[in-house]
Amino acid sequence: MSQAEGAAGAAGSSAEGAAGETTGSAAEGPAEEAVRAGAGRAGAGRAGAGRNPLWTFGILRSEFATTLRRWRTLALLGVLAAVPVLIGIAVRIETADGSSAGAGGGEGGPAFLSQVTNNGLFLVFAALAATLPIFLPMAVGVIAGDAIAGEANAGTLRYLLVAPAGRTRLLLAKYAATLGFCLVATLVVAASALAVGALLFPVGDVTTISGTTIGFGEGLVRAGLVAVFVAASLTGFAALGLFVSTLTNSGIAAMAATVGLLITVQIVDTIPQLSAVHPYLFPHYWLSFSDLLREPVYWDEVLKNLELQALYAAVFGSAAWARFTTKDITA
Repeated sequence: MSQAEGAAGAAGSSAEGAAGETTGSAAEGPAEEAVRAGAGRAGAGRAGAGRNPLWTFGILRSEFATTLRRWRTLALLGVLAAVPVLIGIAVRIETADGSSAGAGGGEGGPAFLSQVTNNGLFLVFAALAATLPIFLPMAVGVIAGDAIAGEANAGTLRYLLVAPAGRTRLLLAKYAATLGFCLVATLVVAASALAVGALLFPVGDVTTISGTTIGFGEGLVRAGLVAVFVAASLTGFAALGLFVSTLTNSGIAAMAATVGLLITVQIVDTIPQLSAVHPYLFPHYWLSFSDLLREPVYWDEVLKNLELQALYAAVFGSAAWARFTTKDITA
């Protein structure tokens, strides 16, 4: 009888254990899945550190891939890609009767809009001019604001810090992934605009702002240069968003605060009475990319913009490092 009871007890324990495992697995929600994902990324980091002396690039690759795989990121890129399509269709409809684009728009719309009907390549510049003040930086603000705070809110931040990356390298990887998104987002807008412009309008030699003519190939090179410059123009704001992300454990709060700062600074930059501070605001020289379409190129404001972005990146990057390296990570 004792052997039979023992066997029955062992069978009962096994059944209870299996049921418990099944119940626990079924009860896991998004939070538990996020925690397991963070633990997996941390484990991958430890394994990579043992195998590859250049494992830091593995952390960067992992962060960049994670950023691009999120549905929120894909939705943002989809919206950005749709903006040039809407602009191109609107210009096509407006100019169907032979009138020029923006003829009755007064001050509305980008300055490049009137050139789109003559050369579809100008849709690239018009789309970048339309998305740079609000759409592109808002997308970057969402990604940067969620970089640290989102991980803390999901409970994955402590698992990432278990990997031998250290807080400094993790912060640098987060910032580099955000900069990568800046470039990808800008190229998405430019590529979408180029495709729509070539489909709806003629393309050919480009007439620069200075009135000279350059070949279509050089025009494409200028368009690529403008796209890279626009991405570089967002580096200072990305550092600001990353700093905000280190101040809270709420991803939504960090994203809202970052976008709120963007809107506030944009408003301040339009108030004439505050013109003394305008040259020190990060978006003040954003539209200076138009100087890259002159012949010869005007480098004055272009270089001022790059210097200003470098200053913001250094100041707020240092502030983010000081905050993150001393932050108590409990979740």
